[in-house]
Amino acid sequence: MKKNTKGVVGEVRKVAEPLAEELGYILWDVEYVKVGADMYLRITIDHEDGITIDDCEKMHRAIDPLLDEADPIEEAYHLEVSSPGIERELKEDWQIEACEGWDVEVRLYAPIDGAKSYLGELVGLDADGNVLVTCKGSDAPRTFSRAAIASLKTRYDFDSEN
Repeated sequence: MKKNTKGVVGEVRKVAEPLAEELGYILWDVEYVKVGADMYLRITIDHEDGITIDDCEKMHRAIDPLLDEADPIEEAYHLEVSSPGIERELKEDWQIEACEGWDVEVRLYAPIDGAKSYLGELVGLDADGNVLVTCKGSDAPRTFSRAAIASLKTRYDFDSEN
């Protein structure tokens, strides 16, 4: 019987998290997704100094035999290890807290005040777990409930002169 994708992600996370920490990385995300006819296990790692291709290869080589031993996935799949990149999705509270002060885009399931997308600076989370963003053209943070957010991603202005 096949495990559901959330079950696979949980099992892989149990193997990947301690390994990532041992290698000096932060386990940013684990995804198990279907792309076309193939299944992909995507492990995303981060480090305060950034991630190189050598870091991805090191994690890939280290986790591959551990996954074979743990056997959390019964079907054939492709293993990918990558960096979250400069524009990254923020799903967990700790990810939001780690990116406070960054520029973000909030995409909503349904429009609020006529818009489904807002750009601004991530302030963080309030006591109720809502996301606070100081939107472009505003001085006060706007509150977005987590249930209303389809995606929250960091944004980088590639046209800026920084």
